[in-house]
Amino acid sequence: MRGDAVSLTEAEAGVLSHINADTVAMLTASLVEAPSENPGGTEAATVDVLQKACRSAGFTVGTHDVSPERPNLVATLPAGDGPGLMFLGHSDVVPAGPGWTSDPYRPRMADGRIYGRGTTDMKGGLAAVVAAMQALSHASAYGVDLSGPVQLVCTVDEEEHGIGVRDFVTRAPEHTFAGCIVAEPTDLQVVRGCRGASYLEIDITGRAAHSGRPADGRSAIEAAASIIDLIRFDHQQLAMTTDELLGSGTWNVGTIAGGQGISVVAPMCNLGIDRRLMPDESAEAIAAQLRSAIRDSAIDTDGITVDVRVTMEMPGFATPADHPLVTTAVSAVTDSGRSTSVGGWSAACDGGFVSRDLGVPSIVLGPGNINAEAHQPNESVAIADLESAARTYALAALRLLG
Repeated sequence: MRGDAVSLTEAEAGVLSHINADTVAMLTASLVEAPSENPGGTEAATVDVLQKACRSAGFTVGTHDVSPERPNLVATLPAGDGPGLMFLGHSDVVPAGPGWTSDPYRPRMADGRIYGRGTTDMKGGLAAVVAAMQALSHASAYGVDLSGPVQLVCTVDEEEHGIGVRDFVTRAPEHTFAGCIVAEPTDLQVVRGCRGASYLEIDITGRAAHSGRPADGRSAIEAAASIIDLIRFDHQQLAMTTDELLGSGTWNVGTIAGGQGISVVAPMCNLGIDRRLMPDESAEAIAAQLRSAIRDSAIDTDGITVDVRVTMEMPGFATPADHPLVTTAVSAVTDSGRSTSVGGWSAACDGGFVSRDLGVPSIVLGPGNINAEAHQPNESVAIADLESAARTYALAALRLLG
């Protein structure tokens, strides 16, 4: 789908006239200059920059420390008493890592792009939301009264364990919301569904013995191999039934560690496993099914014990293709002059919590390309994409709430 930016009302054009590419780029650069690597628990500096920008724009701003120096932020553009529109983002970034040709936290602009850690994932998206909300604050001057508030929720720890969004959804929002737009980098494609993610840790305990008499012991590594066979079989079974939007759930054994020495029957082994979730799946239910399969296969008998526990869960979600949030987002992108499509995402994001726990329909839509640009050396985002995202967000809000 491709738009030509000609389907704007006079009021919409007036609101969009307040969005300036240089302003969005400058805020993105300021956010990048405040490092917030995770692991590290250093989001406070980024949130301070974001908070100042939101207060300067006239928004109502509140923060809450999920843990020391790790504050969630909620910034609200007040409007009518009806359901509002939520924008969701996160303040943390992955570590810079090696391979950069310049300082990852000294943003530079070249060839119409901003370079620096977090430009794509997702400080550029945060800056675009702020620019959109600032433009929306002028809506009444063009005869538009928003029927509900527009709110930016910025959480900590999205890149690791999601403690920020978990805390946020436990606190009853002050408003109801017609929808949530997660500003993650989708290259401005409208993502109406995401698989979820979960981590399972499996500890296997056996009994040590001399390797010359292995029958005297019970090998935890051999038991782990049998468990991996169960996982491989289930992975193959899942792949036989695929969802048109999201595919299927998947298993990946990411880490394995065990053994005491080459001449000793292994008394312990640990598996670290990623299980991608479909929207209707629960990590705890999957862990229970795996425990049952282990028992049925008699792996945890005769001196072998197995402990399976869930250490992380991020739910998936799917919003119907004909939902007003989806159709409005499509029109907003195309009327900003950009091409778009509607589909699903193999990645997971905080939107699953908002959808599952708050019952708010959600999509993912943002500037930058998660596969080509995020989590890489010399991460960058096109300034034109930041401007298009801000225009898209403002148009979506006007059409949903105007």
